[in-house]
Amino acid sequence: MPGHKEASTRLPVVDAGIPGRIVIALQQHIGAPAEPVVKVGDRVLKGQIIGRASGYVSAPVHASTSGTVTAIEPLPVPHPSGLNIPCVVIETDGEDRWAELQPLEGYPEAEPDLLRARIRDAGIVGLGGAAFPTAVKLTPPADAAIDTLIINGAECEPYISCDDMLMRERPEEVIQGVVIMRRILGVRACIVGLEDNKPEAFQALQAAAAGTGIEVVQIPTIYPTGGEKQLIKVLTGKEVPSRGIPAQIGIVCQNVATAAAVYRAVRFGEPLISRIVTVTGGAVREPRNLDTLIGTPMEHLLDRCDPHLTPEDKLIMGGPMMGIPLRDGSLPTVKATNCLLAATPGDQPNQGQTMPCIRCGECTRVCPVNLLPQQMYWHARAREFDKIQDYNLFDCIECGCCSYVCPSHIPLVQYYRFAKTEIWDQEREKKKADLARRRHEFKQMRIEREKREKAERHKAAAARAAAKTNAGKADAGKAAGGAKTATDADKQAAIQAAMERARAKREAAAQAGAEPKQTANDADA
Repeated sequence: MPGHKEASTRLPVVDAGIPGRIVIALQQHIGAPAEPVVKVGDRVLKGQIIGRASGYVSAPVHASTSGTVTAIEPLPVPHPSGLNIPCVVIETDGEDRWAELQPLEGYPEAEPDLLRARIRDAGIVGLGGAAFPTAVKLTPPADAAIDTLIINGAECEPYISCDDMLMRERPEEVIQGVVIMRRILGVRACIVGLEDNKPEAFQALQAAAAGTGIEVVQIPTIYPTGGEKQLIKVLTGKEVPSRGIPAQIGIVCQNVATAAAVYRAVRFGEPLISRIVTVTGGAVREPRNLDTLIGTPMEHLLDRCDPHLTPEDKLIMGGPMMGIPLRDGSLPTVKATNCLLAATPGDQPNQGQTMPCIRCGECTRVCPVNLLPQQMYWHARAREFDKIQDYNLFDCIECGCCSYVCPSHIPLVQYYRFAKTEIWDQEREKKKADLARRRHEFKQMRIEREKREKAERHKAAAARAAAKTNAGKADAGKAAGGAKTATDADKQAAIQAAMERARAKREAAAQAGAEPKQTANDADA
């Protein structure tokens, strides 16, 4: 398809400047949102952390310039869901004063764990569009034997040229970032792939990579070769498994802009607070690439490129195939913002009235993942979400090729996005229900256990009481028996003593020759 890249590559990259207000979303990456570490009224410096990563798959966010925090609240940001996301609002002071940075000395020989920590603390995410935390991606599973690092410079979608200009103007930063990531992964094979419609970038990278062992390769300009799985297939001949990741076949893939951000984070201690953004489309008179602070309002970028928007024109973050429509120009840029397309009706592909599917099969012919878009469309339309997954819905990369060629102008990708969202919602609800069920079952088990333990305690207490009673009776019986025995013995002793006295008297009387008189004591005896 037509590239439309020449218009935005005629001029060099320039600084977009400092807007009066910066809005920094606390979630502009895949994973858990960052947690704010500042409060309203705080003065912040450029590069200062304002949101701490709240999980392993997460990334911190930093102030992109100096100023005062005026609000921390949910605000609209460019996202397919259209939902508000918690943001930190900074009124800029125009001074652009940096916080203290900590460059990593001797980084070429630094330990991989230290390099990963620097990348994680800098809040670097994939800048090719997915925004997956880079430090996590550079920590592959323990059972994955990584042997190849691929750097994606295949900027295949029409109109977008930010990576092209980065490779032209800052090739050393890209290559040095690749060297750092290669050291972290411990691999020897490293390939930078870019399309053959970027000859200036190819020459610049080749010169920067001389003597590093990094291979710079040109590939055919075919959309969507810039997709991760498609680029891996073109460069290596290997295929990533269905719903799998490149690490399963020994490969890690990163974007060229991500590599440059890694270099600046490690070498200079700079967090990810800016990136190059392409501003282009038929509704701007001076398309170009701008070095943009994260959180800059889209309208600030438009103003730098002499816009002439009409009611029929649309603002899109990204390209015409996979971009996200914007409701207005006040939305802020995020880390994944690579392009702002001010699109006229002629810039938007496959515009026309939607008609019924004629089962022509064109969508199947062009699908780069070899899916069956027509069948997926029918099941998505019928809300048959179990059946659509049988056609590998989640392998769809939403490239828009099927919608582009559809003669009935059916927005096929929108149906797939709808189906994915519904399935994710159902999975979340199912997990919530399963969690509630497990909690209920655990509560019932706890109640039953407590009943059993209580009954056992009562039974044990009763047994102890019965044993104590029986022991008491036995002791009383023994005492009574002992007392009776003692009384009989005393009587016998008394009788024996009386008899002994009487005998002694008789014997005494016999010796004296007189008959003794009977005494009262004798009678008693």
